[in-house]
Amino acid sequence: GPEKSSSLYPQAGSDTTEDFSVPSPLGTKVEIKNLNSFRAVERAIEFEIKRQTELLEKGEKIIQETRGWDENKEITFSQRQKETSDDYRYFPDPDIPKLMISQIEEFKNLAETLPELPSARRERYTLEYGIKPEDVESLVANPQYSELFEGVIIALSAEVAQLTANYLTSDLMGLDKNNKVKIFPAVEAMTSLIKMVQDNEVSSRGAKDILAVMVETGDGPRAIAEEKSLFQKSDEDELAKIIEQVISENAKQVAEYKAGNDKVLQYLVGQGMKLSGGAANPGLLAELLKKRL
Repeated sequence: GPEKSSSLYPQAGSDTTEDFSVPSPLGTKVEIKNLNSFRAVERAIEFEIKRQTELLEKGEKIIQETRGWDENKEITFSQRQKETSDDYRYFPDPDIPKLMISQIEEFKNLAETLPELPSARRERYTLEYGIKPEDVESLVANPQYSELFEGVIIALSAEVAQLTANYLTSDLMGLDKNNKVKIFPAVEAMTSLIKMVQDNEVSSRGAKDILAVMVETGDGPRAIAEEKSLFQKSDEDELAKIIEQVISENAKQVAEYKAGNDKVLQYLVGQGMKLSGGAANPGLLAELLKKRL
């Protein structure tokens, strides 16, 4: 409170005409520590009001100090006095050198040297590549995957962004969570695999199988596809032979399709994929089968 006698404040029923519209200057600051509850704060304030009022009415001064709160006695007690800024340790630290204003120029381009922050990467993946929000979060949260994603996009184009994100956040991360990733794919290997899918050289199922072998052995995707016969067959003469076998072995479904049940076509395509060992180009197989029927 102000360092003035409490008699300056009007009592009830007094006829004083003194103007109190202008607040009095604040008095000397006293800090109170060891307050562990709102109740302690309330009691400490009540005690300080009484203590400081009594001092001021005696004509004594309030000392700037730090006082502690005694919860048991419900009183404050002096701990240490602070009179100047030096007592608050507002003085130069000998271990910290002075910063000259001229040195600030050296820090102007500091932001440009920092790596891309997660928030900026998240926004770029969303706006530039348009990939699904959950895929964005998975990539941003895993720098190793994010770097692999970036490498494939740079090598190919933004057109394969979502396709690449699918194989990374679903298939590769799935293998990783099951401790099946012994060798993390290099950018060149992952780029080759995505390009094979993009060019319909391998099916989506085939690409998943190739990726599983890649992280197990470290072999290249093309070598794996060759060894496992996973390259899609697009030779129409060879597919025609498969189609004839499908028709001869599934007479009932063929009849249903000819009767107008278009949904049966997908079943017949599935049978053709089985006969090809999953190597047939499903799109081309469906097209040729439809024409044949």
